[in-house]
Amino acid sequence: MAEVIYETRIEGLKLAFRGKVRDVYDLGDALLIVATDRLSAFDVVLPTPIPYKGEVLTALSKFWFERTRHIVPNHLLDRPLAALVGARWIESLALRAQVVRKAKPLPVEAIVRGYLAGSGWSDYKRTGSVCGIALPSGLREADRLPEPIFTPSTKAPLGQHDENITFADAERLLGAQGARRVRDLSLAVYRFGAAWAEERGIIIADTKLEFGVCDGEIILIDEVLTPDSSRFWPRDQYQPGTSPPSFDKQYVRDYLTASGWNKRPPAPALPPDVVERTSEKYREALRRLTE
Repeated sequence: MAEVIYETRIEGLKLAFRGKVRDVYDLGDALLIVATDRLSAFDVVLPTPIPYKGEVLTALSKFWFERTRHIVPNHLLDRPLAALVGARWIESLALRAQVVRKAKPLPVEAIVRGYLAGSGWSDYKRTGSVCGIALPSGLREADRLPEPIFTPSTKAPLGQHDENITFADAERLLGAQGARRVRDLSLAVYRFGAAWAEERGIIIADTKLEFGVCDGEIILIDEVLTPDSSRFWPRDQYQPGTSPPSFDKQYVRDYLTASGWNKRPPAPALPPDVVERTSEKYREALRRLTE
């Protein structure tokens, strides 16, 4: 069993902030991002860590950052961890830390949907569209869309819910040129990742990307195509009209919904079998995508 890390305190480094999943340290000219084993659901951080989760998120993000450089530059730096943290942290952080460039995050979550699921499905049932984008009538839950669509959302503070917005709203926040650039990059990253994943038995139904500005250039930041930021479905069990099983945290969301939790803090602890199954799903996604 891997060492489980719920939060970090690294002596000699300044903690810039603690997010839902990541602890971020300020290195002066760069940042050290540590993916912990925390898990959030419905924008609430759960008290129960998921073993190996931080390692999976880091490994997959690095994997995709390297393979999407031809599409968009990213924040990853090739800087040895040993020069930054004390000896006792090297082994613990080696598989869950990234040294990255500083960037100013854009105030929009870049969401791409290739299939009708989640809030998109709810929106479609109510309005026949998703984030103002009209879709053909008669679609079922989990149906593949004619083309992937860009459906941005707000970036809410910790503990609050993101809200879906239209592309016109994104233009007001990012400017017309910036919004188009983020949309085009997001669709290109999604299409590349979805094609790669489908060859390996995983459908990427949708994903959330984050971008920032560094030296006047829009770059990809945070994480890329992970089980935390994406909906992963096993291709061999995919059946439109139902909510497919997944390799992501939807399994935990389903458990919490069935438990009767009101989706407000504090979140309940997860039972051991749910923790173990979630950890297995994350590791299976990593194995399938990277081997």
